[in-house]
Amino acid sequence: QVQLVESGGGLVQPGGSLRLSCVASGSMFSIDTMAWYRQAPGKQRDLVAVITRDGKTNYASSVKGRFTISRDNAKNTVSLQMNSLKPGDTAVYYCNAGIRSTATVSYVINTWGKGTLVTVSS
Repeated sequence: QVQLVESGGGLVQPGGSLRLSCVASGSMFSIDTMAWYRQAPGKQRDLVAVITRDGKTNYASSVKGRFTISRDNAKNTVSLQMNSLKPGDTAVYYCNAGIRSTATVSYVINTWGKGTLVTVSS
């Protein structure tokens, strides 16, 4: 079973930066798309950024130009560099990945981490 573990959350002042990381561990053949989602209190979970295995990226309009998603396929990791943070970025951030269990399967298993809290406040 594959686990995703996030790290890097914390308290930061408005205008500051944080870098989130997520590592996948366990038995797997490969990881397809990886993404970061976030969920603010009382709100639904929303997509923040996504990256394909070959490095194509897409961002929510609210974070475009401030956040950068990257991945290291050799290390099974995905990161989110967050700059110019705003109070509205406060949320639990979740790592998401499409896990391919063997070379022959045609499907991916949608896997979630447990989340890391980011609080932007003065």
